[in-house]
Amino acid sequence: MGQNRPIQFVLPAFPAKSPNRDKVLGHLPDLAEELAVGFLSDLCAELTGLYPPGARLTICSDGRVFGDLIGVPDEAITAYQQEMAALIRATGSAHLDLYTVDDYAPGSGPESLRRLLDAEYTEPIAELRARIRADADLRAMYLGIVRFLLEDRYGPGYAGTRSALQRESRHRAYGVVARSRAWGELVGARFPDAVRLSIHPQPCGAAKLGLLLGRTPDAWLTPWHAVAVREPSGFTLMKRIEAEQLGARLVHRAGRPSHYVLP
Repeated sequence: MGQNRPIQFVLPAFPAKSPNRDKVLGHLPDLAEELAVGFLSDLCAELTGLYPPGARLTICSDGRVFGDLIGVPDEAITAYQQEMAALIRATGSAHLDLYTVDDYAPGSGPESLRRLLDAEYTEPIAELRARIRADADLRAMYLGIVRFLLEDRYGPGYAGTRSALQRESRHRAYGVVARSRAWGELVGARFPDAVRLSIHPQPCGAAKLGLLLGRTPDAWLTPWHAVAVREPSGFTLMKRIEAEQLGARLVHRAGRPSHYVLP
């Protein structure tokens, strides 16, 4: 700040919609993402009012990083990234940018990108397992990812048992954490002077600042694992099935499902 430069933030987030249709409306961004992007733009605008050089925030969309582990096809991730870029442009915000692993090695295919990330940044799973056992905060992140992996697969169309899926989710979660940490290393190298933000709750004194992207009773719930529901007091994030159980009405915009409204 002493150099009179804009504050640079980076936020690894907005990977892809959950594959569980009990949680979301589809594979493309909807009003849940639009509200979150608007919040981030407004946050930067408010900071600019306090600090004239301004603030810029780069959303580091990380779906490609672990799409093979979370059960989301690369075609859906590409479509999500393209729609996120269009959504950011549509806001007209001068504060927001989008960065993906595709930008790290332009022209490389999805599998090549993941192999490159693994080769350059991903730590061995055996070392990560030991780190998770020793680090309470990292273990909390791991358990949170296990929960999301279980929920994302245990939806309409799943024919297996919950116990088998739980075992599989625990195994896959190590890979997701490893890739997430690798992506964090890559982002740190690409944006070495940026302030790191996180959509996961962070303890006091952590290297990242935790950021809640929407009103929700669950601090782990994100726009890509939920739908936006308009209540008399404003919008709340909740799972699609919960909104429908409450009798919320689905609203379409431009021919696509957008959000729900509670009567």
